[in-house]
Amino acid sequence: MKLLIEYSSKEHINFNVDGIILALEDYSVESIISFNLKEIIDIRNKYNGEVFVKINKNLFNDDIEPISEILKKLDSIGITGIFFYDLAILQLKKELNLSIDLVWNQTHMVHNYRTCDYYFEHGVKYALLGKEITLDEILEIIDKSKITSMVEVVSKPSVGFSKRKLLTNYYHAIEKDYQNRLTVSEKVTNSKYTFFEDNNGTSIFLDTITNGTSIIRNLYQSGCSYIIFREYGIDSFSELVSDTKKYILDGCCDDSYIEKYKKLGNNTNFFFKKTIYKVKKNG
Repeated sequence: MKLLIEYSSKEHINFNVDGIILALEDYSVESIISFNLKEIIDIRNKYNGEVFVKINKNLFNDDIEPISEILKKLDSIGITGIFFYDLAILQLKKELNLSIDLVWNQTHMVHNYRTCDYYFEHGVKYALLGKEITLDEILEIIDKSKITSMVEVVSKPSVGFSKRKLLTNYYHAIEKDYQNRLTVSEKVTNSKYTFFEDNNGTSIFLDTITNGTSIIRNLYQSGCSYIIFREYGIDSFSELVSDTKKYILDGCCDDSYIEKYKKLGNNTNFFFKKTIYKVKKNG
């Protein structure tokens, strides 16, 4: 099992990891930092690990030509894979006869093994499983699908995206100076969310760490190929990464690791909690 890292600062990048995820500037969403093509090429040239690139925004007609050229360049330098949302990426891979592998990354849609197999049959090697399914459902996909599964285990997860400039509009409405980040509390649950705005729109993150360190052993035993950590707002992140690498290398058998990282909090997101929809009666 490999550990992929998405960093929240270019200065924090540590090349002593299995792989890294880089968001492509102007063509990615739900990431705090992004990298232009030159930066990605420079990183690929000096890093021996796996490099995945996020191109996960909705594409428009005028995006197709520049994205085609970018994909050809990424293919030529040996990028491991592309996280994609828009199906244009899958079509372009076929039309351009590219060898680069793809990661199905359609937020809130990657939930069952049959659909994963459908994408696998159409040339997609990997799938980033949805953050709304339980551990049992994750294990079922890993067991029954031919696709290579990835699971986001530790993060402040992205929960939504709007193409609209929500913070620009908000600060204009209240006649205050613009800021590209804002943390708010949701009134019903008192949960905090951070809004981050860039040229593509507004990404929304849960401002609470999802701590899935306790399920890494289950994922390891199931044959899960990749787990993902996102650095955003996590203290002592480099220590966490180092400890997790050793934990995986030792076969995920050291209970002291789980005990140590209870300090990340008790929010396990949906790993042990099913999503149940109920019809509300009128009145």
